[in-house]
Amino acid sequence: MHLLILVINDIGGCLIFLKDVSLIALKGKWHLSLICEQIWKVTKQSFSTTGLAGFFVGAIMTVQFTMQVKEFGALGYLGGLSTSATIREVGPLLIAFMLSGKIGAFTSAELGTMRVTEQIDAIRCLGANPIREIIFPRFVGIVVSSFFLLALGLIMSVAGGLLMGMFFSGINPEEYLRHIPTIITSISIGNGLIKCFTFALILASICTYKGYTTTGGTKGVGRSVVSTAVASMVGIVVADWMTSFVGEIVLKMVIN
Repeated sequence: MHLLILVINDIGGCLIFLKDVSLIALKGKWHLSLICEQIWKVTKQSFSTTGLAGFFVGAIMTVQFTMQVKEFGALGYLGGLSTSATIREVGPLLIAFMLSGKIGAFTSAELGTMRVTEQIDAIRCLGANPIREIIFPRFVGIVVSSFFLLALGLIMSVAGGLLMGMFFSGINPEEYLRHIPTIITSISIGNGLIKCFTFALILASICTYKGYTTTGGTKGVGRSVVSTAVASMVGIVVADWMTSFVGEIVLKMVIN
């Protein structure tokens, strides 16, 4: 019961924090240079790991689909099926987990350290709003960077799938790429983009909120990093289920 109350308090506090961040966005008094700096920083930090992970995800998806479609003589559809699955589900989820483990923990620790060393209080004493000066740029940086990293992960997954299609499935590159445009529809792309935005929003909200509300010195910073990792992972998985469920309902309504 105590744990449930803590979770509800955390969710309520995070929503109030998200309202304050949204008000900064609506007022428009933010610094574009700080936001661009954070976008570049997040993208650069996750570029190599995301690209490498995307490459192997594409290769794994190709191996899995090969074992299923080979019996039906449908290897020509291998590239389309593998890429579609990556765009709709695996890609956004993979990027979210990568960002959660690297950027989420880093941002929480960075903001937590600023909080316990009273740097955030110093910003407020100087007459500036710490949410506008340090929280909002990091928040937007994580959300925007997730789209760039998603694009990178998808390109690398196609490359990994293409390579595995040649050496494992025995099909040539033209055959692998031929049905990608026919199987991937605007609904697939829209589904992937909505998931990517939702996951990034959850991650940015949790890591900035946990870092901003850190208390208890250096031990408190460690607790914030751990709780950020746990909460963001759980939040992303729940959001994945919800977006899939709602997306299925919307798709049925559109078709009917």
